[in-house]
Amino acid sequence: MAPAPSAGTALVVGLGNPGPGYADTRHNVGFGVAELLAERAGARFSLHKRSNAEVAEGRLAGRKVVLAKPRTYMNESGGPVAGLVRYFSVPPEELVVVHDDLDLGFGVIRLKRGGGEGGHNGLRSISRSIGTKDYLRVRFGIGRPPGRQDPADYVLKRFSATERKELDFAVDLAADAAEALLEQGLEPAQNRFHALSG
Repeated sequence: MAPAPSAGTALVVGLGNPGPGYADTRHNVGFGVAELLAERAGARFSLHKRSNAEVAEGRLAGRKVVLAKPRTYMNESGGPVAGLVRYFSVPPEELVVVHDDLDLGFGVIRLKRGGGEGGHNGLRSISRSIGTKDYLRVRFGIGRPPGRQDPADYVLKRFSATERKELDFAVDLAADAAEALLEQGLEPAQNRFHALSG
């Protein structure tokens, strides 16, 4: 049996790269989901100096939630996440990481706890820094690169015009899925969202 969500504070981290040069790229879709969740919670991001992340605190799904966007580059996300986990006393099972995923078609949302990192350097950094892989993930599909394009280049490109037409809907769905994780736990959220998307 998967653990039910607790009534304590949850930490939802959207992954991305800082700075305007990376805004709206595929790798930054986690930031977009975190920003939408902050909007829903009526919360604003501000710098949390102890962790080197932007943080917004509010209530979502009837719970106290800390939303975060690390200010490091993606492959160093673990430092800020570990700092937030310590500062807010959040156990790993109450950590939700929202990230782009090359192995899923564009806009497909999948939820899981633990497992491999699928070559994602942000996840690898977090697992190493907090000492476990056993945290929740909201995987946001961005599809595979076309032809022989290097995946490292592909994730730093902006979404295509066709994808942009569907992007708001997909970000909305990922935010809904994150809220469902907080409110219902993993299995009920999986049952609902895996049927809805792809």
